[in-house]
Amino acid sequence: MDVKDYPAIVLAGGLGTRLRAVINDLPKPMAPVNSKPFLHYIFQYLKSEQIKDVILSVGYKHEVIKDFFGEKYLGIGIRYSVEEEPLGTGGGIKQAFDLIDGPAYVLNGDTFFGLPLWALQQHYFESGSDITLAIKPLENFDRYGTVQMDDANRIIKFEEKRFVNKGFINGGIYFFDKKLFGKVEVGQKFSFEKDVLEKYTGELKFTGKVFDGYFIDIGIPEDYNKAQHDFK
Repeated sequence: MDVKDYPAIVLAGGLGTRLRAVINDLPKPMAPVNSKPFLHYIFQYLKSEQIKDVILSVGYKHEVIKDFFGEKYLGIGIRYSVEEEPLGTGGGIKQAFDLIDGPAYVLNGDTFFGLPLWALQQHYFESGSDITLAIKPLENFDRYGTVQMDDANRIIKFEEKRFVNKGFINGGIYFFDKKLFGKVEVGQKFSFEKDVLEKYTGELKFTGKVFDGYFIDIGIPEDYNKAQHDFK
């Protein structure tokens, strides 16, 4: 199957707490970047990757997102998975998968990582993984935890945030099948990173595919301001 045959789940329920001074009372993916919501640029990217179907996982002020994007945007069909209360990243993803049969891409609505999605999907199937993560190499950083992989690209450890000169981070784009949730023990509310990725690293087969495309996380004002320049 081609890239376009699989849907994409976009996590768009973020509160934007650290950006409150800049974006007032909007969901984080609706933070304006050159007069367009940041989420617009993610849709542009998904269109360029030939994605035809998106499930937006929404919560806080989801009406603002629905009013802007509607049921179709840039030719991409949109369905909504609404969290009536915050479910955490894991709970949000799991609920969104209720609208899907089989595998899907999962992306964060407040980060942009430019990579060929077909390569992520191909790696997942060829490696027989339970999940494949898009991995980004970075230098001189302390904002993110690092990902350790073996020679076969199997993830062996997620390490806590600390300053590193050079390392790999979780780029926030995944490809996996909803069957993954049958292999893990989770509640309704949970963190995908802590309660699935970190907890089951040794037990399940998690692999990483390294991409060095453009990456930005608008979660802090400094990078949000940088996005205004980068997305011109």
